Amino acid sequence: MKKIFQNIGVRVSLITVIINFLLFVLKLVFGIISHSKAIVSDAFHSLSDVITTIAVIVGLILSSKAADERHPYGHEKIEALVGIILAFVLLLSGISIGYIGFANIISSKEIVVPGVSALVVAIISILVKEGMFQYTIRVAKKLSSPSMKADAWHHRSDALSSVGSFIGVFLARIGYPIFDPICSILIAILIIKCAVEIFLDGTNQMIDTSCDSTLNKEIIDTILACYENIEISDFKTRMFGSKCYIDVEIKLQGDMPLKEVHNIVLNIHNKVEEKFKMVKHCNINVIPFE
Repeated sequence: MKKIFQNIGVRVSLITVIINFLLFVLKLVFGIISHSKAIVSDAFHSLSDVITTIAVIVGLILSSKAADERHPYGHEKIEALVGIILAFVLLLSGISIGYIGFANIISSKEIVVPGVSALVVAIISILVKEGMFQYTIRVAKKLSSPSMKADAWHHRSDALSSVGSFIGVFLARIGYPIFDPICSILIAILIIKCAVEIFLDGTNQMIDTSCDSTLNKEIIDTILACYENIEISDFKTRMFGSKCYIDVEIKLQGDMPLKEVHNIVLNIHNKVEEKFKMVKHCNINVIPFE
């Protein structure tokens, strides 16, 4: 099943690579023809999408590798590492686009009013990128893939940047040409914000951050429902890439037969891992009631 999910993720990512590259070419060509700095900036945003999605494909393939002697806990953290790399690519892209926009504003050269084709390209980009976001985010949630989720939000940021491009070109054409490079800078800020969010998400997964409180409560309730006379004395969760590890300490009657204790622990272990698919392992320690 895991291999099937991986193939789905790779297939989705390959589709987005092709679409993003076509968008990059379309925006670049018509951005240059129509003399729109915002559309050209948006084109390079799409090119960064191509690069990051290729990284996502690599992350999906590598993180799905089975545990081995050197990596007994598996390779899921590779996805978080890929997310951090994507964040740096986005950051550099945003800084570059912002610099070009700022340089155009302070330049002594006259700012050229963009052609109408720039508006058409911006509308096409908005529709395509929003569709890609909706498609990718659904698959990312299904696979619990942090790198695909990051890539999906990259699509959304590209759609929003295209909205900014459209506004900039429109204002430039009705008599305010300065708004074309200004919108280019706003696009850059949006890209940088997206990069910071993806970086923080990736680092949280690398440093064993706890699962969210709602999930923790659901897991605790499931454990307590497995046996009447049970108490949880310690409970910890930690994210491991797209997976989750659980360490729980339960209290049981000290005079219970070992086989009965074993059956209770096994029942808790199996129910938790069956109900919560993102749980890679549930480790259970038992101590007696005082």
